[in-house]
Amino acid sequence: MVDTASAQRSTAQDLDAPDAPNADAAGDPAAGTPTAGTDTDVRIDVELVEELLLGRWAEDRRISRRLALDPAVQKVEGQPIAEHRARVLEQLRILVDAGAIQRPYPAEFGGQSNHGGNLAAFEELVTADPSMQIKAGVQWGLFGSAVHHLGTEANHRAFLPGIVSFDVPGCFAMTETGHGSDVQSIATTATYDPATQEFEIHTPFRGAWKDYIGNAALHGRAAVVFAKLVTAGVDHGVHAFYVPLRDDSGAFLPGVRGEDDGPKGGLNGIDNGRLAFDHVRVPRTNLLNRYGDVAVDGTYSSPIASPGRRFFTMLGTLVQGRVSLDGAAVVAQKIGLQIALTYAMQRRQFPTGDGTEGVLLDYGRHQRRLIPRLATVFAQSFAHEKLLRTFDDVFSGREDTPERREDLETQAAAFKSMSTWSALDTLQECREACGGAGFLAENRLTGLRADLDVYVTFEGDNTVLLQLVGKRLLTEFRAKAPKDPASTAKFVAALAAGKLADASGIRRLGQTVADRGSLSASVADLQDSRTQRDLLAGRVDTMVSEIGMRLASAGKDRSRAARLLNRSQHELIEASKAHAELMQWDAFTEALDEVPEGDSRRVLVWLRDLFALGLLEQHLDWYLLHGRLSAQRGRAVSAYIDRLVARIRPIVPQLIETFGYEPGHVRAPIALGAEQARQDEARAWFAAEAAAGRSPEQEKKPRP
Repeated sequence: MVDTASAQRSTAQDLDAPDAPNADAAGDPAAGTPTAGTDTDVRIDVELVEELLLGRWAEDRRISRRLALDPAVQKVEGQPIAEHRARVLEQLRILVDAGAIQRPYPAEFGGQSNHGGNLAAFEELVTADPSMQIKAGVQWGLFGSAVHHLGTEANHRAFLPGIVSFDVPGCFAMTETGHGSDVQSIATTATYDPATQEFEIHTPFRGAWKDYIGNAALHGRAAVVFAKLVTAGVDHGVHAFYVPLRDDSGAFLPGVRGEDDGPKGGLNGIDNGRLAFDHVRVPRTNLLNRYGDVAVDGTYSSPIASPGRRFFTMLGTLVQGRVSLDGAAVVAQKIGLQIALTYAMQRRQFPTGDGTEGVLLDYGRHQRRLIPRLATVFAQSFAHEKLLRTFDDVFSGREDTPERREDLETQAAAFKSMSTWSALDTLQECREACGGAGFLAENRLTGLRADLDVYVTFEGDNTVLLQLVGKRLLTEFRAKAPKDPASTAKFVAALAAGKLADASGIRRLGQTVADRGSLSASVADLQDSRTQRDLLAGRVDTMVSEIGMRLASAGKDRSRAARLLNRSQHELIEASKAHAELMQWDAFTEALDEVPEGDSRRVLVWLRDLFALGLLEQHLDWYLLHGRLSAQRGRAVSAYIDRLVARIRPIVPQLIETFGYEPGHVRAPIALGAEQARQDEARAWFAAEAAAGRSPEQEKKPRP
């Protein structure tokens, strides 16, 4: 944990100052909190913090950022759909020529086996055009990755050269209209015929059409199709097959049908569509057979005996989609915040005390709507770096263990859910914070939000993914629970004692006594990293324990256990969110260990504290109801958030600079000087009019 003692002493001194918010007779500690920005001598080491944010694969990110500055790969706002689709298709050829997509593949296919660097570079392409990024993700991150990770060497030799070179644009045909996230229940079948040594791919009804499939409407020449493998009358579950779709002229092959999904809410540079198969036959060798194979005579074999474990192992190899969406959502938020915060430091509105108009970011509410989100994106950046390292450990083979893969699955599901939801929230707040200017397409905020909208259901609906996280939490809870009666009794008694402490107010009383009515004492404790973690972790543990004990009451009655779990789903998802927030806080705190003492560390501690206290404020009702915070400390949370926001405000330009994005990445006129020029012109005009004596007198109304 990071030593924050010096920051605590500084805070206590600030809060004891004459203008500091001290608890008054009404118990309102926020009174007197300054809202406008003030001068500061704090100077962070921008290069150091930028390197920290870039992470282990900094050079891969830089290479991708340089590529994103090419106007040929940048989105043209408002471009008609047909033109946008054609442009994005050509952009993918640019990526191939630039060597931007080969990183994860083996050297024999032009790659570097660089898994972490591949995703780090891929995430940065969202600054150019999200449609290009996602279409590239379909081609090489899904279609190509499925062949790479689900196939064997024979599959690689047959299919990867055309995929990597983009000679064979492809699709990832997993999702069905009727079974969305429930992949295990899809209806498409692949039935083996030993007489011809072929699989027959068939779509049995309309709801089994493969839907929302990138590249399906126009450009896909082949697809990895997920279907239930049936041989000798036995269903062996979902497997993946390489299936040709179109001939060289672009016409569908016999038995293949398709439709265009048409205009979407975003990402209209991608030709999403639907696919169906009417007894389409493919060779036996088109089965991607790393985890399951069929011999010439129809005999099925697999290195994984359990059908359930086999299915989840196969899907686990495709986790990189969730990892990359998490990173791309973080990048998009940085661009949005850079636009909105830059505009807020230049746009003037409403007269202040001296009669001049104030800049938006000097207003307390404007600070409150943007600066805490800045702290959140720092937390998400460090959490994503940790996820990326876990991913690379597994996919490089350095730490490819069942436990590490389980960690990867849990982190990816948790962080992808939180960052993609956060991206929609942050981009919308940035849009509103820029008023009408934010609604103009040229300033990118509406386009970014529209393009990222589907991220919350891409690669797994966020709510479903958080159920996966919740299942892991419950599994860990059951593993910790004792099995023998005596130990179980002690375990239950300890949980009951904890609930009694919550209900009785013992914790609140202890805080009240310790604080003795002093706001600075309350804040000093809330600043302590151990206190923050105890509060965040305690919420997770309590929520999971309550659900776990409820489910345990069902005993061996599976029907009752299912009903109880169904009734607990909302609570379980909230517990999963709390667990994700705790992991983000942990990642931020661990990142601080890499920063030497000084202003940079001091500012990052402020941001970490702002992130932590923001979570406490967001869930303050829970902490008060469960007796984890006294009323005074609850008020101190908001008071110190206000103080931190005001303290960080003057450092915002430096923090934006640590993102490392150039004007060519931002491409929003209101953040690139247009607004500053308007403001300078207006102020110069008013000054000139006043100096020349041409300013009219203002109407003065007599006081009543």
